[in-house]
Amino acid sequence: MSTQATSRARWAMALCWIAVLLDGFDLVVLGSVLPVMLDEGVWGLTPASASVASTVGLVGMTIGALAIGTVTDMIGRRKALIFAVASFSVFTALCAVAPSVFVFGLLRFLAGLGLGGCLPTAIALVTEYSKEGRNGAATTTIMTGYHVGAVLTALLGLMVLAPLGWQAMFLIGAAPAVVLIPLMVKFLPESESFLRVKESARTRGGLDAVASLFRGGLARATVAFWVASFMGLLLVYGLNTWLPEIMRAAGYPLGAALGLLLTLNIGACVGLVIAGRVADSVGVRPAVIFWFVAAAVSLALLSVKLPVVGLYAAVFVAGVFVFSAQVLTYAYVGRVYPADNRATGLGYSAGVGRLGAICGPLLGGALLTGGIAYPWGFYAFAAVGAVGAVAVAFVRSAAARESKTLEADTAEVG
Repeated sequence: MSTQATSRARWAMALCWIAVLLDGFDLVVLGSVLPVMLDEGVWGLTPASASVASTVGLVGMTIGALAIGTVTDMIGRRKALIFAVASFSVFTALCAVAPSVFVFGLLRFLAGLGLGGCLPTAIALVTEYSKEGRNGAATTTIMTGYHVGAVLTALLGLMVLAPLGWQAMFLIGAAPAVVLIPLMVKFLPESESFLRVKESARTRGGLDAVASLFRGGLARATVAFWVASFMGLLLVYGLNTWLPEIMRAAGYPLGAALGLLLTLNIGACVGLVIAGRVADSVGVRPAVIFWFVAAAVSLALLSVKLPVVGLYAAVFVAGVFVFSAQVLTYAYVGRVYPADNRATGLGYSAGVGRLGAICGPLLGGALLTGGIAYPWGFYAFAAVGAVGAVAVAFVRSAAARESKTLEADTAEVG
C-alpha cells in the first residue's frame, strides 16, 4: 500500500471511528437520562410513554439505515456519512429544548434518520480500506468507537446529570460535530472500491440494488443475517435502555445501576478487541456463533443473586459477548457481499436489526410494567442470543446450497 493510500486508510478509520462514537452515545443516553426524567416527572413521563419516546427514535434509525445503504452505494460513502453526522447532531441538540414528550419523540425520530446511516456507511468504508482477510479486525476496531461512546456517556451521566440536568446530556452529545464535520469535509476519503464500480451502481435503481441481496446464492444468507441482526440489536438496545431500571427493580440504588451500565460497556470494548482478532484467526463464522452462545449463557447467569464484586464481574463478561456478537455479524456481512452492494447489504442488515432495537426497549418496558423484569428479563434476553447463534450457523450452508443451485441452473442453460 502506497504512502498516500495508507494516509487515506488512516483518515477513514479515525473519522469513521468518531462518527460511530456518536452512535454509541445515542445507545446509552436514554438509559442514563430516563431514570432522572421519570423521577422528576418530566412531561408526566411513565415507563410506557418513555418506551414510546425511545421507540420512535429507533424507528427513525431503521428507516435511515434501510435508505442509506442503497443511497451510499449510489452516491458514495463520503457524502452519505457527512450528511448522516450533520443531521443527527442538529436534532440531538434540539432535544435539550423540547417542550413536550411529543416534540421530544419527533426530534428523536429525525435524529434517528441520520444516525441510522452512520454505522453501515462507516463499516462499508473501513471494510473497503482494510487489508484482505482482515475485515474482522477492521470492523471490531471501528466499533470500539461505538462502545467508547457508550462508556463516555455512562460516565457523563454519573458526572453531569445531578449538577446540570438531563438536557446537558443532549447538548454534549451534539458538540463533537462542530469539529468532526469540518475534518470530514477536508480529509474523509471516498472508497476506492466504490469509485471502481460507481457507474454500475448509479445506473441501477434502488429496487435493483435491494434485489441484488437475493441473487447469486445470497437470498437465504441475507435472511439469516437479518434475523441475526434483529436478535443482536434487540440485546444491545434492550440492555442499554433498561439495565439500570432492571437492576433498580432487583433492589440496587441508581448509582450502582448506572455503574453496572458502565461496566457492561467497558466489557464490550474489551470484547471487541478480542473478537476481531479471533475472527481473523479462526474465521468470522465460528467466532460469531460462539459469541452469541456465550452471550446467551452469560445473560442467563445474571439472574442469579451475586455479591457486589461477583455481579460486576458477571455484567462485565456479559458485555464482552453481547455486543461483539452483533459487531461480528456486521463483519460477516461485509465479507459475504461484494463491493457494488456491500453498503446495501450492511444497510439492510442494520435496518432490519433496528427493528430488534425497537423491540428491545419495548420488551424491557413491558417486563418492568408487569413487575417481572428481574429475573425473567435476563432469561428472555438469553433466549434471544440463542436464536442469533442459530441464524448465523445457517448462513454458510444456505449460501453454499444456493450457489450450487445457481451453478446447476447455469450449466443446464448452457
